[in-house]
Amino acid sequence: MIPVIITVTAIIILLLLAVGGRRAGKRFAEFEGKAIAHRGLHKKPEIPENSLPAFALAVEKGYGIELDLHLLADGGLAVFHDDTLIRTTGKEGRVKELNTADLKDYKLEGTEETIPTFSQVLKLVDGKVPLVIELKNEGNAAGLCRATLAALEGYNGPWCIESFDPRPLFWLRRNAPQVLRGQLSQNFLKEKSGLILPLRFILTTLWLNFLTRPDFTALRFSDRNNLFNQICLKLWGVKGFVWTIISQEDFNRAENEGYISIFEQFEP
Repeated sequence: MIPVIITVTAIIILLLLAVGGRRAGKRFAEFEGKAIAHRGLHKKPEIPENSLPAFALAVEKGYGIELDLHLLADGGLAVFHDDTLIRTTGKEGRVKELNTADLKDYKLEGTEETIPTFSQVLKLVDGKVPLVIELKNEGNAAGLCRATLAALEGYNGPWCIESFDPRPLFWLRRNAPQVLRGQLSQNFLKEKSGLILPLRFILTTLWLNFLTRPDFTALRFSDRNNLFNQICLKLWGVKGFVWTIISQEDFNRAENEGYISIFEQFEP
């Protein structure tokens, strides 16, 4: 019986260690009480997601901004969500195959707005509101991280970096530990994501936190009570974000539970 107890105890300790992170403390003070507009404050059909007008409107109304970054073929950074271009531009192809000069040829959601560069967005926001920067890794985590940090060099304003893919976060832990980094997650066991079952399980349970040691987690709102996320938040003191809030009721609930909310489809 004693060996069983020892084994179970060891497993529990390893589990608690595996899902840990860095205690947030006061490092998110500039994000506290700030609603974060998902892909900017976009309003279809006139203001597309991840567009300069969407970011300008968020700044005007005092909302933080969540945006997505892709590394381009020439080393530039495009602010764009999907890996492929078809949904928002109507054209075939992948974002990573484009060069910076190509972005002006891709209009967003039937408007005259085109895919912005990260530098354009930084110039527009100018430190006025917090930025939550999601890295979309397509096989070059190091290059993506380096380009992102280079673009942010000298930028005056609060920002943090998040990713579903643990590899950029691991790179940041080793090479830029001062950067606030966060692990995006959801219940991948319910999703048909194309990932193999073991990987879906590992990502759902946050077991790779032992490699990335995130400062925050960002969970789908409906998945926020995931046991492993709660251990990370309550035992380790990691900050909690939730996405994507689409009603005032859920926003109020998230706020009461101490989360920073990423929202769309309404204004809190």
